[in-house]
Amino acid sequence: MKIKVVSPHPQQAETLADLVRQSDSGLDVVSASGAPADLPLVVNGSRPALLVIEGVDLAGLEAIERLALLHPDVDTLVISDDASPAFLLQAMRSGVREVLPAPINAQALQAAVRRTVRKRAAPAQARLGQVLAFVASKGGSGATFLATSLASCLAARSDLQVAVLDLNLQFGDAALFLSDARPVSNVAEVARNIARLDAELLRSAMLPVRDNLMVLPAPDDLAHAFEVKASHVGAIIKQARSIFDFVVIDVGRSMDALTLQALDLADRIFPVVQLTLPHIRDAKRLRDLFRSLGYPASKIHWLVNRHEKSGEITVEALESTLGATVFKAIPNHYGAVAGAVNQGVPIDRLARHSPVTKALQDIARHLAPPPAAAPKERWLGLFGGR
Repeated sequence: MKIKVVSPHPQQAETLADLVRQSDSGLDVVSASGAPADLPLVVNGSRPALLVIEGVDLAGLEAIERLALLHPDVDTLVISDDASPAFLLQAMRSGVREVLPAPINAQALQAAVRRTVRKRAAPAQARLGQVLAFVASKGGSGATFLATSLASCLAARSDLQVAVLDLNLQFGDAALFLSDARPVSNVAEVARNIARLDAELLRSAMLPVRDNLMVLPAPDDLAHAFEVKASHVGAIIKQARSIFDFVVIDVGRSMDALTLQALDLADRIFPVVQLTLPHIRDAKRLRDLFRSLGYPASKIHWLVNRHEKSGEITVEALESTLGATVFKAIPNHYGAVAGAVNQGVPIDRLARHSPVTKALQDIARHLAPPPAAAPKERWLGLFGGR
């Protein structure tokens, strides 16, 4: 694999090249001196598979972006002393694979090079994750809360990788239900870079909630929501399911081409309804839409939210009206739910013993049954062993 290391200082360029060579003896590494703005001259037709560029600022990113448009097959690692969110976001837009802080740490540089080498030599075995789409039968039904909370319950299993995609593009706030951290990107930003979409770009655009749970937020600016097309949504979902075990989508309520694309790609659709007449009326409309789209009954899993056993309308009455079975009734536990929403902490972490948490954990176990214990573990369990 051919790698070119570029620095404004010739001696530093060769020092960095030596570090890169130590990461893999099979690499063809050369150094060059020059400013990032001179990249077309520095590359000079050599077409390396990887560029490692030191001393990059915002102006340098513009040159990298121009080079990426000409040579999209060339990966770029940047070394910079600018670690601001604005710089990192612009780096992602410019096609940079990874940004490393200056002064460079040898181990960090070599690890980044090895990651790129592995990616180009043998792509990781793709997953075929399950896509779960949550749709509200009516505004305020709690679909976003249930989608994000179920994702958290699934991620409680450390062997599962879980993603949340907020496709309620105009008014989505799924990220707020999971974290108080500020996102660096969103669905619209990924859509703008759809030609370069791969696993690394998607992960870099997502907000990490914990090691195995990430969320791709909706755009903050309402105007940016209109830039996202159905083809973008399809590409993002397909990429997400190739790297995550579960992709949980909050689709909002607008039944447009984007929403239908998400519903078409979903393995399971969870319409969320409350036991009031306005919700049930809209639930019937959703049912009719699903039937007109040819979705099989096995794809639709009705959820009743804020269920009160003493309510005037029963689950059985809803089932009779819809001609379908309710998959799960989520109990009403206002205090715990309000606390989780207000603090931006998933309910399974804030109120572990809430009946809402237990209901969501039941759904998570249904979707991802825990692995069976080995025979030795079962025998030890009989005697209280460990």
